[in-house]
Amino acid sequence: MRRALVVRGGWEGHVPVEATELFVPELAAAGFEVTVADDLEVYADGPLLAGTDLIVQCWTGGVLTAEQESGLVSAVRAGTGFAGWHGGLVATFDGSHDYLRMVGGLFLHHPEDFLTYDVVIDPAHAGHPIVAGLDDFTVETEQYWMLTDAHNEVLATTRFVSPETPMPVVWTRRWGRGKVFFSAVGHRMEDLRHPTVYELTRRGLIWAGR
Repeated sequence: MRRALVVRGGWEGHVPVEATELFVPELAAAGFEVTVADDLEVYADGPLLAGTDLIVQCWTGGVLTAEQESGLVSAVRAGTGFAGWHGGLVATFDGSHDYLRMVGGLFLHHPEDFLTYDVVIDPAHAGHPIVAGLDDFTVETEQYWMLTDAHNEVLATTRFVSPETPMPVVWTRRWGRGKVFFSAVGHRMEDLRHPTVYELTRRGLIWAGR
């Protein structure tokens, strides 16, 4: 049985407990033995991380110590998968540069009000197992403006209206031997329960596992 570690906490506005509990049964159904941690010190536990096949993180804000950052990044380089959504991955640990390089993005801004916007599956990656068979979809929620890099494999995008700018929504990347999955959608439980968002998130978490 593979092992998954769910790390959750930080700003309560992103409902880290409720959001991660939505996917714990899916991880179990996919054959993961799931452990939950509500303390970042778990990232300094080298033997635990070495035996972990997937880390699902939902932690907005906060600070990683140098030991915690090194432990997490080293585990992913060695093959532990890392996955999550929205601010739980890209609006956190903004002083931890190795962490941000691993994740591949940093949240900068979202419009003050929720927006209705389209998310378009990239035709070049339509066969990827995370999005295969899924159609473009529309959500009403926060639209994230992020800094990203060219190492990301972008599976889905959106477009800001003002100024008109394309922006990635779903990406994967490799970091050493580990796989990384991120989706920008997931501010509220309603967002994660959107049928397409739920399905691609479920698939993304499982895909990232070693």
